[in-house]
Amino acid sequence: MSDIVNKLWGFCHTLRHDGIDYGDYIEQLTYLLFLKMADEKGVCIPKDCTWESLKKESGTSLLDHYSDVLRKLREEKGLLGDIFAQAMPRFNNAVNLKRLITMIDDEKWTEMDVDVKGAAFEGLLEKAASEGKKGAGQYFTPRPLIQSIVGVMKPDPRETPDFTICDPACGTGGFLMRAYEWLMEITKGALDRKDVKRIKTATYYGQELVPRPRRLALMNLFLHGLEPKIYLGDSIYESKRGEQYHCILTNPPFGTKGANQAPERDDFTIATSNKQLNFIQHVMNILRRGGRAAIVLPDNCLFEDKAGDVFEILMHDCNLHTILRLPRGTFTPYSPGVKANVIFFQKGVPTENVWIFDARSNVPGITKKERPLTHAHFEEFEKCYGKDPNGQGKRQDLGEEGRFRKFHISDIKERDYKLDITWLKDETIEDADSLPEPQDLASEAITELEAVVDDLRDVLQLIEANGGE
Repeated sequence: MSDIVNKLWGFCHTLRHDGIDYGDYIEQLTYLLFLKMADEKGVCIPKDCTWESLKKESGTSLLDHYSDVLRKLREEKGLLGDIFAQAMPRFNNAVNLKRLITMIDDEKWTEMDVDVKGAAFEGLLEKAASEGKKGAGQYFTPRPLIQSIVGVMKPDPRETPDFTICDPACGTGGFLMRAYEWLMEITKGALDRKDVKRIKTATYYGQELVPRPRRLALMNLFLHGLEPKIYLGDSIYESKRGEQYHCILTNPPFGTKGANQAPERDDFTIATSNKQLNFIQHVMNILRRGGRAAIVLPDNCLFEDKAGDVFEILMHDCNLHTILRLPRGTFTPYSPGVKANVIFFQKGVPTENVWIFDARSNVPGITKKERPLTHAHFEEFEKCYGKDPNGQGKRQDLGEEGRFRKFHISDIKERDYKLDITWLKDETIEDADSLPEPQDLASEAITELEAVVDDLRDVLQLIEANGGE
């Protein structure tokens, strides 16, 4: 895949001379990849909009036909029209468009053992990030982490006749697509006839703030034969839609960009401008009673000023049964200095014990080439988590020398519900050869400073609310 990404990125440089920036190029590329993969899979596309119809054109007629294809597809009813909503051609040079079509046609995309469009999209964004391009702040949940979370959460639509799965910050749809792939693996693709239509049309939901990743999510799931409902908009600052879900898997955007004020929502008990703490409150509200959730969160969310208040409410209403401390550099190369966790909880049962798995201490930091993140990083965690998706299986506290520990709610209360609990001595921190790279340390410092800025904003809002007194 990396060779293909390099090839596609190299072509991006050529297109800049045609007035197409990297963002437009990625968008046009996804349209063409979608049509090629739909052709490979035999997915029904209007006859005069197919990949074959594009391949046979050249010159000015190719530009005209490509423009017609996008127009007709965006006027389609249903999911196909949703995928191509506002799609516009950006090519001015027929030779460049023909060259890209030929380049895409040379590969058998559906035979690759990866999420092709997601991998290509993320690979191109990574290239853009390394060159400091605008918009490269988007980054994505690593596939090994998604697979591990889905594996322990077991999002099985057959549990109830109305089972729904949601990611309220879905990006390119990685969690949703993996949830469906997991189902296909455990059933070997043999779903009961009575379940097929419901699972394909009324099970997978999401929301995404940015149009391009949302488009990719719709494409990915459509090519898997699904008809998801993925809303375009801000999950935090918009009013609650009223829908509730049985299983929520999500990695909300990190950082504070755009979080200048606390959302005005009457269903949020704690007023804070911290986006991740607001996502926790949002997930609590859209999760059905008895439903389960897994949320990826940066470290500061476990201990910053309002974190204790949010987690006190969470642990009163939900069983926060497990926390996974992720290895350093999990989000390399997008934000290598960010330290993060995954919290797992079930709604409707108060917390009695919190189990914490430390996959970070004495684990070499993740790098893109020498030490990439793999499934092996989570094998011990999955074994300790157990087979019950709600964390109620048989578990063993491995003691002060082990990675898996149990903490009673009384211990959590004594800490004012702050959950930055550590017990293993991390020898990698004391080893000069194992210290993070300077840029990683700087990124980590920025993350912590952003948490302080959040606190200052909250103080400022409180002062303003009291008339400046």
